Parts: sequence; structure tokens; C-alpha cells
Amino acid sequence: MSEDKELWMTRAAACELLALSLRYPTDELARILASGEWADAAREIAAALGAELSEDAVAELPAGDEGEVSSARVEEVLRELRPEATHLFIGAPNPSCSPYEGIWRAEADGVQPLMFVNPCSMEVERYCHACGLGSPDGTNEPLDHVATEFELLEILALRAAGAVEQAEGEGWAVPDAELPGGSASAAYDQFVADHLSTWVPDFAERLFTEARIPFYRSVAGLLSAFLAAKS
Repeated sequence: MSEDKELWMTRAAACELLALSLRYPTDELARILASGEWADAAREIAAALGAELSEDAVAELPAGDEGEVSSARVEEVLRELRPEATHLFIGAPNPSCSPYEGIWRAEADGVQPLMFVNPCSMEVERYCHACGLGSPDGTNEPLDHVATEFELLEILALRAAGAVEQAEGEGWAVPDAELPGGSASAAYDQFVADHLSTWVPDFAERLFTEARIPFYRSVAGLLSAFLAAKS
């Protein structure tokens, strides 16, 4: 594998892990966390990107169970993760750490944040559509959710690596030449510069501060390592 392709594949792996970690917790997330795979992957990704991931960021995570993770263990982990995800990202009346770029950008500009209809959210939506990514069927979640932004970057990184042959389907229907900037790598870099780097550093800092369990502090540490590798 060429050095350039290997870098894009590492970026894709980082974006995939971060997207999974920042969505509402699933069985898949609970299983890889309980098995120790999450911590191992975070260390490997940071090292491959040439970024420093503090060992403190993952030291409190499970070292991994012997053998296959049981369903009971998955449920136990979910019972810890889900209330914390609700506290951080959903909240009542407000989340401790909003996962939406438009909310952060509005607050930074000193204006009232509005879901869906703020200029930033609409700009992200147009960008996603230009890259062939839309909302999943049956949902109306804004596309400026932090996990969706990482899903977009994962697709663009895979395309930049040439990892999957271009085909019809989510994230692959738009020819490379029609992507923003004229290529997958250019579209990736442009989105990081215009969007991710403008708010995710502050998001990661607040996530670390507001998190009450080790996992989300670890996610904040991986976010910071990923962003440092892009600087």
C-alpha cells in the first residue's frame, strides 16, 4: 500500500471510530468498548496519524474481557453510556455539549441558534448533498451533527484512498470531478478547513470538561489528537 493511500485509510478509520462514538450508543459501540478494541483502535489510529494521544485519555477504559463479550456485559455498558450521551448531546432543556455545528457557530457569532434553518446548517447540508450524502431514510436530523460530519469525511477519505470502486449509492454516486474542489481529497480538506476545524476544537474541550464517565473523556482526547494531526 502506498504511503498516501495508507494515510487516507487511517483517516477513514479515525472518522469511522469517531462517528460511531459520537452517535447515540449502540450495541456495536458497547461491544468494542467492553472488549478493549476501542482503546486499542484509538491508540493505533493516533500513532498512525503521528498524533499524540495521552495515555491518560484511555487509561480508565476497560482493558478487555477474555473471549467473546457477553450480551449481559453489552447491556451493562449501554446502561452507563446512554444516560451520559443523553446528558451530553440531548439534554433537557439543553444538552451540556451540543453536537450540532450550527448551534456552536451561532453562539460564537452571538445570535440565537436555530435548528435546521441557520445558515451554517444549510451550508453543511448543501455540501453533503454535493458529495452524495443525504439524511437516512425516515429521519430528518440536521446533517451538521458531529457524527454525520465524520461520516462524510470517512466517505471522502475512502474515495481519496481509492478503497472502493465508484458505484451507485450513498456517498459514491457523484463523480470525483464533480465533488467540491474537483476531487475527494480536495473536498475532504475543504470541509475540514471550512467546518470541522471551526468548531470541533471547542466541542472537544467542552466534551472533556462536561463528561462524567471515562469513555467520553477518551473520545474528547481522540478528537483532539485527530485535529492536531490535521494542523
